[in-house]
Amino acid sequence: MSLPAPGIIWTSLPIPAILVDARDRVHEVNPAAELFLNLSARHLRGQRLLERLAIDAPLEEVFLRVRKNHSALFINDADISTGERAPVACTIQAAPLGDDPDMILLLIQPRELADRLGRAQQVKSAARSAIGMAEMLAHEIKNPLAGIAGAAQLLSMNLSPEDMELTDLIVEETRRVVKLLEQVEQFGNVRPPDLKPVNIHDVLDRARKSAVVGFAAHMTIIEDYDPSLPPTPGDADQLTQVFLNLLKNAAEASKGRPGTIRIRSFYDVSLRLRGADGTGQPLPIQVEIIDDGPGIPPEIASDLFEPFVSGRENGTGLGLALVSKIVNEHSGWISLDSVPGRTIFRISLPRMPRGIRLPNDTSPAATG
Repeated sequence: MSLPAPGIIWTSLPIPAILVDARDRVHEVNPAAELFLNLSARHLRGQRLLERLAIDAPLEEVFLRVRKNHSALFINDADISTGERAPVACTIQAAPLGDDPDMILLLIQPRELADRLGRAQQVKSAARSAIGMAEMLAHEIKNPLAGIAGAAQLLSMNLSPEDMELTDLIVEETRRVVKLLEQVEQFGNVRPPDLKPVNIHDVLDRARKSAVVGFAAHMTIIEDYDPSLPPTPGDADQLTQVFLNLLKNAAEASKGRPGTIRIRSFYDVSLRLRGADGTGQPLPIQVEIIDDGPGIPPEIASDLFEPFVSGRENGTGLGLALVSKIVNEHSGWISLDSVPGRTIFRISLPRMPRGIRLPNDTSPAATG
C-alpha cells in the first residue's frame, strides 16, 4: 500500500505521523515520528504500536471505533511515553484511510510544541518590552551604585577591622549588582546577526576549546558530528556565544562534580518552523548539547528561555534568554528535553541555499 500523500508531504509533516495496519502494527512512520520515538522506521515496521508506546488512553478501543464508524477521533491531553523519556502530554488524532478502512493514520502533536509555537510571538514581544525597561533602569542605576561603592571604600579607611567587613560587603554586593546590570545591557544591545555561510562545526570547535580551558575543565566533552552538514546562514561570533552559554549551562549543572557533555550534530529534514504567512521554514541542521546532570526543574522548564528565569541559585536568568534571542534572529528554533540524568538543548537552523549570496557574504562564492 502506498503512503496517504506524496512522499514529500509525508516526510515534511512537522508532527509525528504513524500508519497502523489492521492488526494494530506499525506500517509506516514519518521522520518526525522516528525522532519522537527515538527509533528508525525500519526498526518500527511490523511492531505492535502499543508495545512501543505507553499511552494513558484506550487506544485499542479508539481504533475499533474509528474502523467501525469510518470517522476520525481526537484524544486530548494523553500522556505518551516511549520508555526512554518522561511522559509527554499530547493531542492524538486517529483517522481511517479512504482506500483501506482498516488502515489508520495516527497523528501525535506534543502539547509543549504547540504551546511554544503559539506563544512564540507573544513571548518575543513581552521579552522585548521587559528588556527595554530593564536596560533603561540599568543605565540609570549604575551611576548611583558606583557612588555607593566609592563612599563605602572611603569609610573603610577609618574603620575597625570588624566594621570594615560591613563596608567590604557593601562594595562586593554593589559590584555584583553592577555586573548583573551590565549583562542586562549586553542582552538589550545584541546587534542583528551579520549573516554569512557558516560551518557549524567550526563554531562548535571554537566554543568547545574555550570551554575545556575554563568553566568546563572538570567535564568530559564528547564530539558526535555529522561531517556532511552543509553551511548555515549565520553570524559566527553570535553562534559561538550561543554554544558557549549552553556548554556553560551544562557544565554548571554538574555543580562542580565530573560529568559528561555530548555535542551532537546531525541533519533532519522533518522540522519546519511555521511563519505568520503559513509557510514552513525548513530547519534541517541540528545541534544538541547533552549533559548528564540532575535535569531542569519541571516547574520552570516551559519558561526557561524567558528573561530572568533561572534554575540555579543566584542565576541571572539571562544566559538562556540571550541564547533564545540569538537563535530566533537566525530564523532558528531551540527546544529542551530534560529528565533527571539527561538534559538536551537542541538548536535547529536553516541550511544555506545553494547558489544564494547573502547581503553580507564577501566570500568568493556561496556554497551549499
